Amino acid sequence: MLGNYNILYLLPLFTACAGATYGSGVGDAVLDRPPYYAGRSVQGDTARVAHLPVAYQRGATQDPLFEPEGGAGTPLGSLLQEMNAYLDSIAPGARVTSLPVGTPPDVRFGCAMDALGDCETDPELVGDSRNPRLQLSVGRPSASWVTGMRTGMDALGASRGLVLTLEITNYLTHQTGFRGDKEVQLGTGYTVKLPWLTTLDTPVSVVQLTGAVVDTGGRAIRIGAEGLLARRTSFTASTFGAQALLSDTEVEQLRTARREDLPGQPLVWQVALGNLLKQLGS
Repeated sequence: MLGNYNILYLLPLFTACAGATYGSGVGDAVLDRPPYYAGRSVQGDTARVAHLPVAYQRGATQDPLFEPEGGAGTPLGSLLQEMNAYLDSIAPGARVTSLPVGTPPDVRFGCAMDALGDCETDPELVGDSRNPRLQLSVGRPSASWVTGMRTGMDALGASRGLVLTLEITNYLTHQTGFRGDKEVQLGTGYTVKLPWLTTLDTPVSVVQLTGAVVDTGGRAIRIGAEGLLARRTSFTASTFGAQALLSDTEVEQLRTARREDLPGQPLVWQVALGNLLKQLGS
């Protein structure tokens, strides 16, 4: 997790996501640990995949007012540029140049919500041993988006399309070990330790990459998510039901944050993007 800068807090506020999941191609999955993927495996598949540029979905789970801006000149906008340059370097010649008009498939990943709007935990476990439950799903794209994407895929001789999104969501923390240490499991092989006083009840804000590989009819074949950064809420603020918001400073740090647990200490976001591409068959 990155340093504490410009801490803002948000009292719980959730907005509904558009796009029904019925008939989207991949059913909803409730997960309690990574890797966070669902749908049919595409490992070893030789189908050509055309990708759209990574897009920022501001306001994926809350009012956009409470999330960093992503336009030109912002840290998040710069991060998007770097991600897309890297994506093009490892998947040359496969980018759809004319963006489809309409609503793309919306991959959603974060706390599974109960009837009261709170994050669910495993009902079979109680107290400090309970596991957070995270829900992965995808909403259907609009007909106009499907038509536009199919045109772009046909131009590249591709039978599948890849949609990648950078967004902010909520994860719950895990408690581990005899001492009750806290951690958040962000993604494939990536767990971040949190201070001991971190509450298990208040979610942490997470910057994540989500992805979906779709067929020519816009139906998802496989979906997934990889977390990049976790913003912990202080114990004092969490007692009032508040949640810390991500700052531009933290996003700026994310641009150069490295996986010190891996050989060569690669960039956090490059590892996450590589894991998504591998899992989604690109």
